[in-house]
Amino acid sequence: MNVRIRRAAMADEAAIADLDLRTWSPDNAVIPRPGPETVLFDEVHAPEHYLVAERDGRVVGYVRLVRPTPLPCNAHVRQIQGLAVDPSEQGRGLGRLLVDAACQRARQEGASRITLRVLSTNPRARRLYERAGFTVEGVLRGEFYLAGRYVDDILMGRSLHD
Repeated sequence: MNVRIRRAAMADEAAIADLDLRTWSPDNAVIPRPGPETVLFDEVHAPEHYLVAERDGRVVGYVRLVRPTPLPCNAHVRQIQGLAVDPSEQGRGLGRLLVDAACQRARQEGASRITLRVLSTNPRARRLYERAGFTVEGVLRGEFYLAGRYVDDILMGRSLHD
């Protein structure tokens, strides 16, 4: 696979926002569909929170990794809060590469656990996370009302010591 994983830079904002726009679906997002002029980087969403996958100089995927809270007692945890792969690149192992890179970066930052949330309407993402060693640690039943139905929010996590 001729893909390079690297930290995002300010110059990647448009490419990441475009990926969000092209991969958005009510099955995998609780936020409204992003518009073409959506500003991605702000006080909460900084470039240093993103790892991007690049093929031939083009961003083809990203993962967003953050501390879930600013609390010192939670500093050992990182959380994946976004993952997208260009539709033309899906099914080639790029999602797994990004998840593995996020786990490696979390370890480098001193984390011992990594968590995420995935909607019950996104079984493809859930299978990806399970293959990467994540297990279901909780389910918030009917947590969201999307596209005319109640959707569960599945909480997943794994140790970074394995």
